Amino acid sequence: MKHLLTVVIALVAGFGGAALFSFTGLGHSQTREYLVANPDILPEMAEAYQANQSAERMASISGPVSTPFEGAVLGNPNGSKTLVKFTDYACGYCRASVADVDRLIAADPELRVVVREWPVFQGSDVPARMALAAAKQGKYEQFYHAMFETGQPTAENIAAAAQAAGLDMEAAREFGASDEATAELARNAGFANQLGFTGTPSWIYGDRPFEGAIGYEALAQIIEDGEG
Repeated sequence: MKHLLTVVIALVAGFGGAALFSFTGLGHSQTREYLVANPDILPEMAEAYQANQSAERMASISGPVSTPFEGAVLGNPNGSKTLVKFTDYACGYCRASVADVDRLIAADPELRVVVREWPVFQGSDVPARMALAAAKQGKYEQFYHAMFETGQPTAENIAAAAQAAGLDMEAAREFGASDEATAELARNAGFANQLGFTGTPSWIYGDRPFEGAIGYEALAQIIEDGEG
């Protein structure tokens, strides 16, 4: 309830407040009494406010955030539907979501999954940089799956995943240390911060950002809703 009141206060203070006052015919001094008498509208107001905030945050970055780092795409790179995934190789929930995304891709030939490398755990920038290097070599999908399959991103596991993906290791290490790779990771962190993401995996479909390993059914439903 405290969270809902915070959201309602923000809503009343913003543009939504004018609409509420107009709808209820109440002034500022009467609004609190109205809300107390009608608590059932608080969740609906909070949801509407949060959706509005998300839409505002998405408006300025919707194009750039769905434009992949070259090669960092799963599924159909020219697909008409785009799911964006923010991921970290040290994140167990990200690992759990791999099968869900693979299943979505298998079920829909029009699905393009743009993967944004967002290393939030200590040391996970190392496999993230290797993943970008793999994208440069046209072997992103191979590294992405191999890295998650090997487990935690230790130096040994990163090397094993890179070998399994068939990377040119010298070129991969050189690119991983490049300004281009650093800029891409910073760009992804900026997107995540602007969208208010708190961890991985985080997602975007259409103009809807959301978080968590929510499972195949929920992801499929969001995609279906977005097409409706």
